[in-house]
Amino acid sequence: MSKLFPEYFYSPRYGPEWGSGGIFGLKYHRGVLYYTLAFEAIANFIYVNEGRARRYRFEQVGSLPTSGGDTYNAVEAVDNTIYFGGWVHAPAVYRGREEGLAATISFVNKYSHVHAYNIDEDSIALLWKESLHHKTDWVGEVSEIIYDEVNDRLILARGDGMINLGLYQIDRRGGGYKQLSSKPALKGALLYDHMCFDILENWVQGASGVQCLDLVEGKVKYTYFGDVTKRAIDGGEVFYPLTGVVASAYGRLFLFVRGGVFVGNPIDESVEEVRFIRLFDFIKSGYNARRTMAKPVGGGVLVAFNAFSENIVKPMNEFEKILFMATNTIVAPSLLVYITPPTARIVAAFGARVTGIEVMENELLLACNTMANSGRYDAQPIDAGYRTLLPVSTSILNSQPPPVRITATGVQVENKVFGGIPLAGYKEPRLIIKSSKSNTLTIFEYDFSLPPQQAWRETEKLSSGKNVIDLHRFGNAIVSFKLEEQDPKALIHIDLL
Repeated sequence: MSKLFPEYFYSPRYGPEWGSGGIFGLKYHRGVLYYTLAFEAIANFIYVNEGRARRYRFEQVGSLPTSGGDTYNAVEAVDNTIYFGGWVHAPAVYRGREEGLAATISFVNKYSHVHAYNIDEDSIALLWKESLHHKTDWVGEVSEIIYDEVNDRLILARGDGMINLGLYQIDRRGGGYKQLSSKPALKGALLYDHMCFDILENWVQGASGVQCLDLVEGKVKYTYFGDVTKRAIDGGEVFYPLTGVVASAYGRLFLFVRGGVFVGNPIDESVEEVRFIRLFDFIKSGYNARRTMAKPVGGGVLVAFNAFSENIVKPMNEFEKILFMATNTIVAPSLLVYITPPTARIVAAFGARVTGIEVMENELLLACNTMANSGRYDAQPIDAGYRTLLPVSTSILNSQPPPVRITATGVQVENKVFGGIPLAGYKEPRLIIKSSKSNTLTIFEYDFSLPPQQAWRETEKLSSGKNVIDLHRFGNAIVSFKLEEQDPKALIHIDLL
């Protein structure tokens, strides 16, 4: 495959924004591979079998130099057209460190956008753009594009911004712009004859429910989660369930959030209630399936849980100090997880984050990055990440899982339910707790059965010192844990071997 792409590796380049964007929007359609390099705002269209490529700098939106492009994977393909959206500064204006330690950029030229790329004609058309033309605020970014086959239109999700948030429609020529729901939405997927998206009204509280657009009747149904502990199959709290990605499989919606995944039928909960399955939850941690993709592969769902999607560089207040500790504490490598109910299995381990997943023949093409999206006052004139396109054989889906060490502290997990670790394929998994005092540990055992079943509980007595707990007895299950008493001095390791 090395001859097919002009570039596999991108080092830091000019692109005023926050930290690093990454390679977004990976889509292979009718012999063309599309992706946008953010924050440089370079859209690439590679005719794989012909060995030729086209680059676009978003100059139809505004003047060069541009920055941004897309950081949520807003892409769709229909017939001979690839639709791509997101946001872009045109032109980019870096304001620098003019406010003390705070480094900022101007948002006066920040636009949300949707483009269409015609594969047969090798042509690009700007379908729609919108801007608030404000120094600090912006209109909702386009974070998802889904084609509505019933009504021949594109449905846009917009959840990141100050105004013009929710669900919108445009037709395939850029007309018919209309708001369908005012509830902010970040990601979504088709489910039966509906499109279902998260409801993200408060970024601190995270996803509060699901909104489903009926493609036949045009109505939107809103399902709110309420007390999430009643939906969690281990009965634990769900802290800061910020939306990651959304997928549809097995006639259910999979809404991945920080801490796990909501699974069920939000169209009609009398058919099946939406439940919460804890996955890779380390409480005060930014570990999440966020700014990535959930890809249907082999009938299952392949998703990346990222170690370092967003971070704070210089905290400016007490809340940002909490975020600084949570986002900059790396608990585990980024992991590819293959969900084929009732099994969830780790299939690969990578660095800071995986921003895209695409299937090309017998290979997976992964977009990777060494750096996170940073906070609002951590702007810089360059994209600080080293980004790569990495081909990986699809054979990993049915191979032995990689060895992994996960490390957390008592400060992070407190006395809340944490973990959600898939053990499938591991021969010697173990939990090591270096405890400062005697304590009691509850272990929750469950799997990814559909509909989700309540977790089984066991308890272990912990002594002061090093405690080694063999997890092999739980077989191919998923396990989470809870300390009865908080132990801020505790050090926790999960070794998967």
